[in-house]
Amino acid sequence: MPDAVLVFIVIVAGLLALDLGVFHRKAHKVSMLEAVGWTIFWMACALLFNVGIWAAYEHHWFGLIPRPDLAHHPADAMDAALQFLTGYGFEKALSLDNIFVIAVTLRFFRIPEERRHRLLFWGIIGAVVLRGLFIYAGIALVEKFTWLFTVMGIVLIISGLKLFFAGESDDDPEQSRIYRFFTRRLRVAEGDHGARFLVRQGGKLFATRMLVALLMIEVSDVIFAIDSIPVIFGITLDPFIVLSSNIFAILGLRSLFFVLERALVQFKHLKRAVTVILVFIGLKMALHEYLPMPTWVSLTVLGASVAVGIALSLRTRPTPAH
Repeated sequence: MPDAVLVFIVIVAGLLALDLGVFHRKAHKVSMLEAVGWTIFWMACALLFNVGIWAAYEHHWFGLIPRPDLAHHPADAMDAALQFLTGYGFEKALSLDNIFVIAVTLRFFRIPEERRHRLLFWGIIGAVVLRGLFIYAGIALVEKFTWLFTVMGIVLIISGLKLFFAGESDDDPEQSRIYRFFTRRLRVAEGDHGARFLVRQGGKLFATRMLVALLMIEVSDVIFAIDSIPVIFGITLDPFIVLSSNIFAILGLRSLFFVLERALVQFKHLKRAVTVILVFIGLKMALHEYLPMPTWVSLTVLGASVAVGIALSLRTRPTPAH
């Protein structure tokens, strides 16, 4: 497993270096065409990596082997590839709410569009590190205390139901505890300081609004991870598949944000799709001993939920006034 993780880290580091060091060396406003292109690129990378998952488990590369003797682990190479694809799809769907929070945060701090890629790039770096730590800690706990698997399922069901019955709310970052926590404990410089995260004024170090925005995005990702990581546990407990599918979903989050930032408000029923996903995976985890479900069932529920959410949103979308 360490060999596989090392190879994966090298691949991810190479992709991120190519992204920031070659294609986005200069700050600029990301156009819709560029955002769509990068979204396709990251999805293509995930699908190509999925082929590598199949080959690695088929030929036992880097110590990766199927474990049909263990519950919630891939039984063979095809099952491993299907688990990766399903986990990746679920994480993508659950990232929609996170994208909305990021959009609200960037608007609140008045981050210019040409600086948003840099800010989100470092946000992704932080999310990758934190998710990796959460995933391995979570798997270790679930394998040691098997009853936690059922508890996580119940928590997901409750989260899904709360989200379903929650009314529409206008999120105001200024009223959030996260914002108050950072602004009370950090010296925040007034005005615009470009793309810098820290500035020195009067011999003292001050945080800029770029840094506060970054910290708020990182904390919001941690909060979303509380729901999203147990969801992937409902698909598989194979550490490498959990880690790689989750990280690949995060890598494409930045470009997906630029695609969906304005359109997400119109697809209001996608939030209902997220609630269905949470409740379904919660039921699957809570009832795993009595009603085991193959991975393809989860993938089918994911596709159907998102498709119905998009269809309902398009059907109820208000007609623009002429």
